[in-house]
Amino acid sequence: MITYTLRTVPLERAGHALHLDCMQVAGSSPSKSILLMHGSTCSSHIFDLDYKDYSFARRLAREGYAVWRLDITGYGQSEEVEDGLLPDAAYAAEDIEAAVEIITRETGHDKIDLLGWSWGTMTAGKFAGMYPEHLQRLVLYAPVLYGLGKEEITEKFHHNTWETASEDFQRTEDGSIDEAMTDPAVVGMFCSNCWRYDKETSPNGWKKDALVDPSEALIDLEKISVPTLVICGDRDPYVDVETVRASMDRLPEGSELEVFPGGSHIMIYEEPLYRAFQDRVIRFLGKALR
Repeated sequence: MITYTLRTVPLERAGHALHLDCMQVAGSSPSKSILLMHGSTCSSHIFDLDYKDYSFARRLAREGYAVWRLDITGYGQSEEVEDGLLPDAAYAAEDIEAAVEIITRETGHDKIDLLGWSWGTMTAGKFAGMYPEHLQRLVLYAPVLYGLGKEEITEKFHHNTWETASEDFQRTEDGSIDEAMTDPAVVGMFCSNCWRYDKETSPNGWKKDALVDPSEALIDLEKISVPTLVICGDRDPYVDVETVRASMDRLPEGSELEVFPGGSHIMIYEEPLYRAFQDRVIRFLGKALR
């Protein structure tokens, strides 16, 4: 039986204590590091749902990675903020930079891999454009490339509920969660983790990034200089697959696109797809750099 170690590394930026942790196989000495970045609706617990073999973090650890997870300011186990509009993508990119400085110093790895999910593709993409010297490969999972529609932001915080935690799971015609796509145990554990780690509110700073005109680009792909995997499902309501396809030529040589038929915004948990998702990301990360 494989066992894992999980340690928390002290990190502070701009007067706020941030939660940064590292998972690896017990007794191992990983030769590579990856940082996983969460989205707007939940914190980094999304990558370690400890049920069967669903945990993406544990799979990466078994593949020889030191797996790092960061909660952006105001999220999850990081320190709360008074102004929930403070942590937008630009602010989050500096949180990522602070974490990466620690990761590279502690591990001795000059470059790391970076994966962002949903809003995390915006924060990771912003970071990649600002600090390319730190990166080896980038994964944009369920990227939101353009504005979701201009909307006035009236509240600084999002009020979390069980319903909003589960809103990304695919539904049947009667509105219930589609059990053919997602194991009910996964839904229950995920929602419980949201309540445990994300509590009653989450920052709304991401809305400053996303709630803009649909013609406005949210990720400057031309500033990304490392090979990038763009991975998404064709049933993701936040991703226009044809727009994504048309945007791939703006990414550097060695970049790849993978679209999973039937996959949604949260296919990392979808029973028919999660293993294939894990395999595809790991296959890309393992390719030799030219």
